[in-house]
Parts: sequence; C-alpha cells; structure tokens
Amino acid sequence: MKIATIRTGSGTHAAAIDGGKLTPLDFTDVGAWLQAGSPEWSSHVAGTPISIDEADFAPAVTSPGKIICVGLNYRDHILEMGRDLPEYPTLFAKFSDSLIGAHDDIVLPPGSGSVDWEGELAVVIGSAVSRADESAARNAIAGFAVANDVSARDFQRRTPEWLQGKTFDRTTPLGPYLVTADETGPEPDLDISCAVDGNTKQHSRTSELVFGPVALIRYISAITTLRPGDVILTGTPGGVGDGRNPKEFLEPDSVLETSINTLGATANRCVAR
Repeated sequence: MKIATIRTGSGTHAAAIDGGKLTPLDFTDVGAWLQAGSPEWSSHVAGTPISIDEADFAPAVTSPGKIICVGLNYRDHILEMGRDLPEYPTLFAKFSDSLIGAHDDIVLPPGSGSVDWEGELAVVIGSAVSRADESAARNAIAGFAVANDVSARDFQRRTPEWLQGKTFDRTTPLGPYLVTADETGPEPDLDISCAVDGNTKQHSRTSELVFGPVALIRYISAITTLRPGDVILTGTPGGVGDGRNPKEFLEPDSVLETSINTLGATANRCVAR
C-alpha cells in the first residue's frame, strides 16, 4: 500500500493511492493514520480522489514525535570520510520543523556556505516498541519513504555534536509516500540515488547499510520508546559533496532529486531565505 499526506483547501489529509489517484482520508496525516492503528482506508474516505500530478505533497508524516538519524551507516560513505566501520550506530536528531514535502523548496540555511546532500531511506514506525527483540522490531516497521538529510557542514563542525548542522527549518524532504512494509519487506534491497541539477551524485543499494532497519530499531528502542509515526533516517551512501575533491555544495536554484525504486522520488529546488 502507498499512502501520502497532501495539502487541501481544508488542511492536510492522509491520502491512499487507488487506481492511480489519491483519495483523501479523515486523518490529518500518515502519522495520525498510524496512531489510529492503520485502519482500512476505504472506511475513512473524506474527499474526492485527485490525480497524483495535481497533488500538493506535505511531508509524509508532518509532526513525528521523534526523528532519529543515523550517521556513517553505508560502507562506501564511511570509507570516503576516512573512518572505520562503527561498532554501534551513530545517532543524532532532527526536529519536525526541518521537514518539507516531496516537491517543496529547500530553504538554504542562512549563514552556511557548505550545504550538502544526503539521500536516505526513511523508516516509519507503525506500533509502539521498547527494548525490541528481532521479531518485535520487524513488526514495528510500518513502511519506508524517501528522505534527504540536507546538512550545513560548516555548522555541523562547529562542535563535536552534529545537531546544529542537521535540523535547519525547511531542509529535509520526506515523501512522497509511505510504502508499507508488506510491499518491500522489513530489510529492503532497493536502488537509491541522489542527483543535483540532473547529475547523479550518489548511487547505491539500501542493502549496503551497516545497520539495517531491524538492527536500528532494536538499538534505538533500547534507549527510547518508538511510537507510531516516528521516523528513522538510516544514513547516506557515498558521493556527498563534502567527500568530493574539490568539494561541491548546493546553491540557490540547485534542484535536488532523491529516488528509491518502489518508494518514489522527491525533487526540491534550493532557495535563499
């Protein structure tokens, strides 16, 4: 199943894809649908279907309780950054104000001269889980979405903690859909790529993750309870601008495209604040 969050004249609505169209539901977003137990969508229709081309996509989950991100989690990216494979996941956080829809503008962080791209697989939690074993971790996965952890590298490196470079407002595309785990499995092997102005910068497989979705949920849920609608950004492959020689970064009018087969794609123009 594919389900999105779209903007309408009456606010945001979760919307199920059926017959090539999006049918609005009586939930404010995908997160609210998950918190209600992911009920059968056909019993919750709240509007007339619209074509996907006409949809104004909001972030798939508009206000997750937690956005937990993983750094240095693809083998090729770890090597390009000159580091050893980690024993444990490297965790940091974002806030929901950083999220944008699949086609919204990215607002370049003011004061930063090194805004970088990081195409990522996002895991969306479907049921509350704490101290999960492998079975519980698998069952807690509602599905997956496309994301990009756009990062201000200069702010990121101001201190040993990364948060300040990772959570600027309106920088993180999430969407266009949540694709439920029954379509992908809990450990998907999908093609992931990221392009800037039509030039591919990153290309890998999600199976190259050092810590996959199930392992991440087990680790994170031992620290904090994960709840429906929470989002985990699983890390980025090699090919980031900061790892290139010479370095490359996003600029006003750059178009950032992130795609994962089966899950869809985001395309976002960069604008100055």
